Amino acid sequence: MVSASEILYYTFHPGELRSIVQWKLYHDPVHQREKDKESETVSKCYFFLDKTSRSFSSVIQELHPELKLPVALFYLILRGLDTIEDDMTIPLETKGPILRDFHNNIAKDGWSFDGCGPDERDRELLVHFDCVVTEFKAIKPAYRTIIADITKKMGNGMADYCNKAEHNINAVNTVEDYDLYCHYVAGLVGEGLTRLFVEAKLGNPLLLDRPHLHESMGLFLQKTNIIRDIREDWEDKRRFYPKEIWSKHVQNFDDLFKPENREKALQCSSEMVLNALVHAEECLFYLAGLKEQSVFNFCAIPQSMAIATLELVFQNHSLFERNVKITKGQACHLMMESSQNLRVVSEIFRDYAHRILKKNNPRDPNFLKISMTCSKLEKFIDGLFPKPDPKVAAGVGGSDVKISQATVAAAEMSEKDKAAAEEAKWDLSETIYCTFMKHANTGALVYMALAVGSTLAFISAIMIGIAWYMGAKLVVPSGAEIQAAVMGPPQPEEPKTTALHGHGEL
Repeated sequence: MVSASEILYYTFHPGELRSIVQWKLYHDPVHQREKDKESETVSKCYFFLDKTSRSFSSVIQELHPELKLPVALFYLILRGLDTIEDDMTIPLETKGPILRDFHNNIAKDGWSFDGCGPDERDRELLVHFDCVVTEFKAIKPAYRTIIADITKKMGNGMADYCNKAEHNINAVNTVEDYDLYCHYVAGLVGEGLTRLFVEAKLGNPLLLDRPHLHESMGLFLQKTNIIRDIREDWEDKRRFYPKEIWSKHVQNFDDLFKPENREKALQCSSEMVLNALVHAEECLFYLAGLKEQSVFNFCAIPQSMAIATLELVFQNHSLFERNVKITKGQACHLMMESSQNLRVVSEIFRDYAHRILKKNNPRDPNFLKISMTCSKLEKFIDGLFPKPDPKVAAGVGGSDVKISQATVAAAEMSEKDKAAAEEAKWDLSETIYCTFMKHANTGALVYMALAVGSTLAFISAIMIGIAWYMGAKLVVPSGAEIQAAVMGPPQPEEPKTTALHGHGEL
């Protein structure tokens, strides 16, 4: 059900509403699930995938058939591991051994775990984990080996962190500790996925020779989530911001949430954003090594959302007051754009880096570093996709510079892209009319359109009522007045003249 606040928001942001409509009705997945051929346990796995993460679920289910189920199982296994690590109701003496032995448990027939607290969000996944075990044992041995290896490394890393956090409230003291934690919970995911892509021959084998690339893919996402979720983590008595960073700005971590430390809190979050931005270049470099479109989409969409989230939280004090997220309309727009090619994704990164640059505060201690990092990212993208010099293309000054056919073609394609972009700016009402006429059975979208129309009618009625209250009167013109308004005022008749014969009186 659409909430009243969403209706009001999209009334004043019709572009985002259009993105939602276009994604829901016009998005054509590269690959689709064959639900009629799935076993009961496979269907259960996808059910829990939808429950644990809707955003990742959609891109996973559009993957190449060779990788669709293995990646889904990989995600569910790591989600189960992460759920146990996050559950503060499980004592360390119980939690540690389970984390370290999780890679063995996923191969035991019928294994499940019901020891999570009743309020843990993904508790049901672990209670019914036997369906994940059944399907894990049925996939190719090469995929099982990769998933089990990554699960073992991650489980040991998480157990080490939990042990450290139990005896030290600042479990993440240095930036090095911060990077190591992010490596265990996200960098290893990047390694595992890369190995799966290469094993399935859907990724460039050279990606395995450059581990810093898939490491940056994982760290960029994880660091963005940590920055965004600071309020939620603080309420759950968890700290992931490294003390090495926050101690530069406040004496105690809790001071970040005090109103009198607003500027110091923003400076702290800015330094955290700077720490995440350094991975952006290598993320784009990694995407260039993916061979298949669905695999590219799977990796590119989360990265685009991450750079957009960094721009949202940058210099935004709401970060310390509530959990902030990009809107559904923005997410749909990013998913559509990121499902194309590396050039488009690079332009998304360039756009948001430029927005961060514009929001950068000269009084921030990291002002210069943030400016340089954003400018360096834009320069890197220019190196990947150089723009043709318009003066050279036009032959200014009669120069004999010869333009290559590739440059001319690039310029022509740029003009075509601009023309296509202009054509895409069609009226929202026409969009909604056409889509609803084609898909009249989409109840949620019809409800949203009716709700937006009702809101506009209500606002119009209020405006007319205010005008009447202030003394304006609605006067119905008479027929003669209407005719006068349409035909113009009647012309005076010309006086009749009598012809004079002879000279008469002069």
